[in-house]
Parts: sequence; C-alpha cells; structure tokens
Amino acid sequence: MKKVKTQGSSPSKAALSHFNAAGDVAMVDVSEKPVTRRSATARAFVAMKPATVRALPDNKKGNPLEIARIAGIAAAKRTADLIPLCHQLPLSHIDVQCHIRKRGIEIISTASTTAQTGVEMEAMTAAAVAALTVYDMTKALDKGIEIQEIHLIEKTGGKSGAYRRQE
Repeated sequence: MKKVKTQGSSPSKAALSHFNAAGDVAMVDVSEKPVTRRSATARAFVAMKPATVRALPDNKKGNPLEIARIAGIAAAKRTADLIPLCHQLPLSHIDVQCHIRKRGIEIISTASTTAQTGVEMEAMTAAAVAALTVYDMTKALDKGIEIQEIHLIEKTGGKSGAYRRQE
C-alpha cells in the first residue's frame, strides 16, 4: 500500500502521540509510564422539543434514560474495540447520569481507573453512546432531535496532570 504524505498547517505529526518516529500511525507505548489513578468526566446534550421531553415517561420502549445509562456503561467498557488506537483499560468505575432539562437531556459520564493511560475516551464514549441511545428511544416522537456538545469536562491523573474545561 502506498503511503500518502500530507501537508498543511495542522500540528506536526511529531507533536501528536499516535505517530511513530517514521510518521506512521501507531499505538502509544505506555509500558514505561507509571500506573496512577486517573479519572475523566464527559458531557453530551440531546436537544429535543419540550413536548418530546414531557413524553419521556410514557415511552412504550421502556425508560429511555435508564436504557441510555446502561448503554453508556456498556460502551465505556468496549471503547478499545471501537476506537482503533485506544488501550484496553481495567475500569475501576463508570457512571452515567441522564438529567432532564427543559430543551433536552444532559448526559454526564465519569470513568476511573488505575492504569498507565487515561480514561478520557471511555468517558466520552459513554456520553456519546448514551446520547445515541436517547435518540434511538425517542426518534419516533421527534425527527429533529440533535446530539450536541460532546466534550471532556475534566480529567485527573497522568503526566499532563489535571484539566478542567473553561465554560
């Protein structure tokens, strides 16, 4: 297979961790990193009409928020199967909370581990899959539902230390 070199003003491959010295895509080698406690919290928002929000308790498929919560937990445990260069992590804890808001559902997920790499992707995957599940459970009521604002809120541990998103 022929390699295609890209050019442009994007960050150099050397600055990105998923490239090796030759510029090829590679999984990061974390074998020399110390095992530390790490956590991450992510958010997603599922925007929908207020009438759809009000109809949530009457969903014939079951409680969409509880099903979304379980789907998010299950997805976090499978992150390495979904994201090609993610490390498989022993999750110590994963929590997904769905909060009803006036214009939709706010999803907050938190993941933690004691490992050599962080759990940001697990928290983000949990939030994203929970949001997709809310969509799946409510799409019959509202075709205009939007999944918005999937982002990392905070993370702790590791070489880069703590991060907190500034709103």
